[in-house]
Amino acid sequence: MEELGVEPEEEGGDEEEDAALAMERAEAGVSVGSPVHDQVVPAGSSSSRVIVHVDLDCFYAQVEMISNPELKGKPLGVQQKYLVVTCNYEARELGVKKLMNVRDAKEKCPQLVLVNGEDLTRYREMSYKVTELLEEFSPVVERLGFDENFVDLTEMVEKRLQQLQSDDLAALTGPGHVYNNQSINLNDGLHIRLLVGSQIAAEMREAMYNQLGLTGCAGVASNKLLAKLVCGVFKPNQQTVLLPESSQALIHSLKHIKEMPGIGYKTSKRLEALGISSVYDLQTFSSKILEKELGITVAQRIQKLSFGEDNSPVTPSGPPQSFSEEDSFKCSSEVEAKSKIEELLASLLNRVCRDGRKPHTIRLIIRRYSPEKHGSRESRQCPIPSHIIQKLGTVENIILRKL
Repeated sequence: MEELGVEPEEEGGDEEEDAALAMERAEAGVSVGSPVHDQVVPAGSSSSRVIVHVDLDCFYAQVEMISNPELKGKPLGVQQKYLVVTCNYEARELGVKKLMNVRDAKEKCPQLVLVNGEDLTRYREMSYKVTELLEEFSPVVERLGFDENFVDLTEMVEKRLQQLQSDDLAALTGPGHVYNNQSINLNDGLHIRLLVGSQIAAEMREAMYNQLGLTGCAGVASNKLLAKLVCGVFKPNQQTVLLPESSQALIHSLKHIKEMPGIGYKTSKRLEALGISSVYDLQTFSSKILEKELGITVAQRIQKLSFGEDNSPVTPSGPPQSFSEEDSFKCSSEVEAKSKIEELLASLLNRVCRDGRKPHTIRLIIRRYSPEKHGSRESRQCPIPSHIIQKLGTVENIILRKL
């Protein structure tokens, strides 16, 4: 979900709630197709896949610096409401952090330059340009938020290996870091495949910089989970390859189970209630008790994740299956709420018209203020009447009053 109060980057798609400011949050969304779900299959430790996770550096800030080169080299923060939702590395070196209150950020760094980032249009457009560029290397690209993509390079690596001569293999080197400084064994087929994948990842990052002006990190591993985890080890603008023998060292470097991709807020709370807080706790916990508490499917999936096993495919994203607009705001009356919903609808319908496909369902979500990160949430949805759908296809400018 794209959201005005939050930046969907660098944290793997986790929602960061602005509890101090979000008295009410309204979200309007329309579905334009059937949602695509990952298929989760039990994984084997000897996977020969080559998966790359690409994570753009301080994405919103980079887009702003590309739009206004005078901002380069200056401490820069992107402001939404009263928060600095992201900042460049010059600002981070001076103590500014993501999701810091603007007043606190200015006290920490008086020279901080702030730009308004509430309009996501330019970020969204640049995000799709990145995905399109990555698709030139492999058709199997899966978007994860605005600033992250998974790329399955397995077939491309196979093609590269077929072209390499034995002398080329002997001289094969990999750019960037090898996790845990593990030695590469050129007699090991898995090592060679990941090394070639690392070379392609470097080519992708170079193309992103040369064509779009963007820098980013990359993690290369045998599955999505490990690629995402190893991607963040060296930042910014660096890449790391994970060899199979070091996967457990990477998994056990996590300080808490909630840092594990694929284990959400609610599941982590349920695990904590069972006395599970570390990866080791989850690995050694009784499978039968876990299945009883969480259900067989969830229990087996997350326990496999704790061992670094993830055979979920990289699913090409294609056109988005839904559009949404979201904002956090103070609200004291029904009139104010309706006014904000109309504002969100105007932007939403504009995007739907540009897309050209016909939506079939509309959904409204209200999330009330709560000191907890995940507050209470109500949702209602209904089919869009056919006469409204026809208007969407023929009228470019939609007047909300007529809807």
